[in-house]
Amino acid sequence: MNELDFDIGGDKLREECGVFGIYDLDGADVASTIYYGLFALQHRGQESCGIAVSDTEGPKGKVSAYKGMGLCNEVFETEHLERMHGNIGVGHVRYSTAGSSTRENAQPLVLNYVKGTLGLAHNGNLVNAPQLRKELEYTGAIFQTTIDSEVIAYHIARARIGTPNVESAVAAAMKKLSGA
Repeated sequence: MNELDFDIGGDKLREECGVFGIYDLDGADVASTIYYGLFALQHRGQESCGIAVSDTEGPKGKVSAYKGMGLCNEVFETEHLERMHGNIGVGHVRYSTAGSSTRENAQPLVLNYVKGTLGLAHNGNLVNAPQLRKELEYTGAIFQTTIDSEVIAYHIARARIGTPNVESAVAAAMKKLSGA
């Protein structure tokens, strides 16, 4: 057993992907803080990484994002982080468990839809992703990735159309998802 595997009641806990999110109450830019958070989580995924930020006081729907294949210090340069302005954001380091190893599958996902822009980072696997994906495809969804996280994003976006806020949309979407 290596140091990243722990046997818990017959199940193994494995280090797979890392997510780091932050909101700065004072309105400061958070991209560099997310970078250092991802750097600290790099042991959880070395395949790809990405950061998405938004300014809660700025124009609605403006999300700055950057992602790529490789380690944090290989993907991000100082100028990438300096161009990303926002006081709220999320970052992700990936160890693929679902979907192929491509730049399109790097997270966070950023999707524009009728209610605005959605940035999503997810660590886990949906056991019903193939079924949900097929249902979405048959109702017109066009997928840009092969990861189950995009299924989550679509369900949140669709729920958001009929809910008063994003929190309610997330709660409604989660009722359809099985897995972690």
